[in-house]
Amino acid sequence: MSVYRVIDKLEASVKAGTVLPLGYRIVSEERILELIEKLRASLPEEVGRARTIAKNGDRLVREAQEKAQAIVVEASAAQSQLLDDHELVQRARATAEIVLREAEQKAARVREGADAYAAAVLTDLDVRLSGALGSVKKGIDALAAAKAGPAQPPAQATLADAAAKSKRAAFDAQQHSETAQLESV
Repeated sequence: MSVYRVIDKLEASVKAGTVLPLGYRIVSEERILELIEKLRASLPEEVGRARTIAKNGDRLVREAQEKAQAIVVEASAAQSQLLDDHELVQRARATAEIVLREAEQKAARVREGADAYAAAVLTDLDVRLSGALGSVKKGIDALAAAKAGPAQPPAQATLADAAAKSKRAAFDAQQHSETAQLESV
């Protein structure tokens, strides 16, 4: 039964009472108490909760404040954790930059060393090839001199020496070139 209906019945019971002089009425006490009990039973739960809250208001407010404080503390801790994470990320980036810079410097040193080595090998090869070319020219000159003059035995010995030196220089140059290629690999 709704509260309004019970109130209506209560009002009707009062109006149905016997009228006395001076504005008084006689009503059934039993009926009025019954309607009051129905009225109490018809009150919604929210009214009961509101009554409980009103009774325990200070305690509930204190509990709510404690919960709010706990939430604030938890949020502060989470914020601190995020800041720490941010600092870790910054440190990691700084370390990565240092490592990258060192790697680039090391690569540059290796490149410079390789260039210097290649230049030294090529210079040595140039010297050896120049020596071999000189020996070839001396052999050609010796052959030309042998054709021009009658001194056969010394010319043959010179020609044989020149040919041997030329072969040796060409062999050394070829071996040095192969060694340089292997080292570059």
